[in-house]
Amino acid sequence: MSPTDLAAPSSLRPNRLWALGILVLLEAALVVSWSAGFIGVRFASDHAPIFLILFWRSLVSGLVLLPFALALGPRMRGRDIAFQMLLGALAMAGYLSGFALAIGLGVPTGLVALITDMLPLAVAFLSWPILGQALTGRQWIGSFIGLAGVLIASGWSLEVGHVPLWAYGLPVLGTLSLALATLLQKRSPVNAMPVYQSLCIQCLSAAAIFAVPAWHEGGVLPVLDRGFIGGILWLVFVATFGAWSLYYLALRKSSPARVTAVLYLSPPVTMVWAWLMFGEPLSWAMAGGLVVSLAGILIVAKSQAPARP
Repeated sequence: MSPTDLAAPSSLRPNRLWALGILVLLEAALVVSWSAGFIGVRFASDHAPIFLILFWRSLVSGLVLLPFALALGPRMRGRDIAFQMLLGALAMAGYLSGFALAIGLGVPTGLVALITDMLPLAVAFLSWPILGQALTGRQWIGSFIGLAGVLIASGWSLEVGHVPLWAYGLPVLGTLSLALATLLQKRSPVNAMPVYQSLCIQCLSAAAIFAVPAWHEGGVLPVLDRGFIGGILWLVFVATFGAWSLYYLALRKSSPARVTAVLYLSPPVTMVWAWLMFGEPLSWAMAGGLVVSLAGILIVAKSQAPARP
């Protein structure tokens, strides 16, 4: 055996450590950008009505992507566009309005992030009526644990806040809307589009929907205010383009299970971020509920990996 052969294993270690370090930095950036959507809405809500914020976030995102969607192709068929418009109504308009309205009504931003991060539970509940897949015993246990965590985390905020009780159901409805879009996409025979095309159509479709309530709130013209403009740019380039780009890049570098697990870190990051920026409540009850809820989500997520036939 030559000296070169002996040195080979030790020379690979720095490369592996470097790759691991890059992956950890990528995942950290993903968590921050994912949390940035909740923080951006909370920041912009001090400068403009919620639906005006959502309208301009969706419109600007769609218009930025439109040249790429048209120039890079492939050619878009009518039924593909129609299906993406449906997904835009559910995954964009339904989901974004659910959590954004809750934040605008005063529900703590970190708690909204926790509720919306329970997407695996919503997918599990809707899988039976849509895909015919009943929940397993493990999924039921995980679902109840996750729900208990949310109740623990939200109990304290209900005591200290002046938010109507029904407002806490808005992010739940938004999460169910996103889960429905996820399951419809899974069972759809329509061919998948490139991300820049599907995201473009979904954003423009959501903008058309948001334009109606924004008009009733006072109009669709932008607010000429630094806070509003900065908030929209933040939501477009950090929370939309940044988060989605990092998400797909992380999927290429790692496994879907690891990426999903990493995203479960976004609620605590959002809670601390909202506490530092806006002085929102942060208590041991919220932290304890977060831990309980994430444990339930992990149980459900791990049980949703059946072997492919």
